[in-house]
Amino acid sequence: MTDEQRIVVTGLGAVAPTGYGVAENWDSVINGRSGIGPITLFDSTENKVHIAGECHYDPTPGGFNERDAARYDRSVLHAVNAGMEAVRDSGLDFASRGDNHDVCIIMGSGIGGIDNIQKTCQVMLEKGPGRVTPFLVPSGTADVGAHTIAMRYGIHGFTCGVATACASGNDAISTAFLRLRAGFEKIAICGGSEAPVCKLSIATFANMRALSSWDGEGDPTRVSRPFDRNRSGFVISEGAGVIVLETLAHAKARGARIYCELGGVGQSTDAYHVTAPEPTGSFVSLAMRQAIERAEVDPNTVDYINAHGTSTHHNDVMETNAIKTVFGEHARELCVSSTKSMTGHCVAGCGGIEAVFCVKAIETGIVPPTINYEEPDPECDLDYVPNKARELKIRAAMSDTFGFGGHNAVLLFKRFE
Repeated sequence: MTDEQRIVVTGLGAVAPTGYGVAENWDSVINGRSGIGPITLFDSTENKVHIAGECHYDPTPGGFNERDAARYDRSVLHAVNAGMEAVRDSGLDFASRGDNHDVCIIMGSGIGGIDNIQKTCQVMLEKGPGRVTPFLVPSGTADVGAHTIAMRYGIHGFTCGVATACASGNDAISTAFLRLRAGFEKIAICGGSEAPVCKLSIATFANMRALSSWDGEGDPTRVSRPFDRNRSGFVISEGAGVIVLETLAHAKARGARIYCELGGVGQSTDAYHVTAPEPTGSFVSLAMRQAIERAEVDPNTVDYINAHGTSTHHNDVMETNAIKTVFGEHARELCVSSTKSMTGHCVAGCGGIEAVFCVKAIETGIVPPTINYEEPDPECDLDYVPNKARELKIRAAMSDTFGFGGHNAVLLFKRFE
């Protein structure tokens, strides 16, 4: 494979309930600190669920003044702040590169600006259609994060939003990877962002019985417990993760710091149910195999999997079975952890955030834990790195994300040689 076809990671950015910026988020997850707590973004008294993962930070580093921050949906604020951190980290100077037509920006958003939609509907019901903001559509549809980042840097290559539910972040990164490998662009800014912590989205997720409830008693940071026998559903959260990809040829030509290589991606669809995963994990296994084959790695060199690990019975058992199907005996030797035990489930944001965590795991040789793992589920019998981070030299790391509707997206990062 030529240097024009090899794709490397040169920049990272993250905004999550566990922190603002990659350094703070990474320090939180390797030390087992949860960002989950009582909802403060709105009055949840009427809702069945009162717990979430929220991001609290000043959005002005992303170039948002107070007025703009109020107009844009929070999903866009998260995307732009994470995106700008990733660009800074990469060392790319877009201002000196001309029209940047060889740069693409692809961001995933499974729900889009649902909080702004809810607030605008309330205005219309209370004050009439004449008071509806003309800024509703450009404030938070799936593409807004991408084109807002483009406007910050004067990027004129392809930009788009990807919407494949909870797989959107990984699908955005996969799309960027495939475009770079095909030669359409040389640089990609890609990832996922979501801001679903609002009354409307929490109501719908709660009514489908997907969310874990919390009544105010006990420690809210102990509620998300992937792969644990006593799990009761996932915890919704918000955030964004963004990575910068480049062809190896471009990265070498400018002397870039290279974190690792994105070797392969896999994408499939269950075509089974509107919300439930296909129980055998057959098509999740397909996506995993695709990523391994495209990365041209021996499956036995995959040392770590950042699992989708939602803390729901259906997902946790299915994903465990898929891992065993793909890796055979090696499944017992590799490390599997769910950082959603600390961040909660950021919908499209989880793909970008967990990609960042995979890259950091390869860079630092530290595997983040699955916290709140106390009583093993007999149906989930792998090494889930319980409660404490582990040192391990990682040759390859896999990131799994799966979405409602049967969307499966898998990334395979490998140590750069």
